[in-house]
Amino acid sequence: MKIQIINGPNLNLLGVREPNVYGQDNFNDFLTRLRSGYPDIEIGYYQSNIEGELIDKIQEAGFDSAGIILNAGGYTHTSVAIRDAIKAVSSPVVEVHISNVHAREEFRHQSMLTAVCLGVIAGFGLDSYRLAVEAIKSQNKK
Repeated sequence: MKIQIINGPNLNLLGVREPNVYGQDNFNDFLTRLRSGYPDIEIGYYQSNIEGELIDKIQEAGFDSAGIILNAGGYTHTSVAIRDAIKAVSSPVVEVHISNVHAREEFRHQSMLTAVCLGVIAGFGLDSYRLAVEAIKSQNKK
């Protein structure tokens, strides 16, 4: 089984950026732990601050992965283009947020992506990604 994680803008700064919101772990350390917990799953990782590159990666992974875990960062609230990319691919996409976006600024309460995703996991810190892996595993058993 292959699962692709795609992180959007500013997520390359995890561990440094607003640790009170996003925690103190950097993503690479977390990813090592996540992969070790799922040795039977190939977990790919990609991060970009550029919308078009995120779309390219969704299209690349979206036909041969068991699922995509997408944290689109700020593009969650603004990108019709990322929404259209999700709709265009056959792999299910789980929308992930490290923080509880509904407990934050009002503009973060609306997602352009939710309606075209398998589901949304938010507010569990980096563990949101593990929960998304479990959701994709569960979907692939059906």
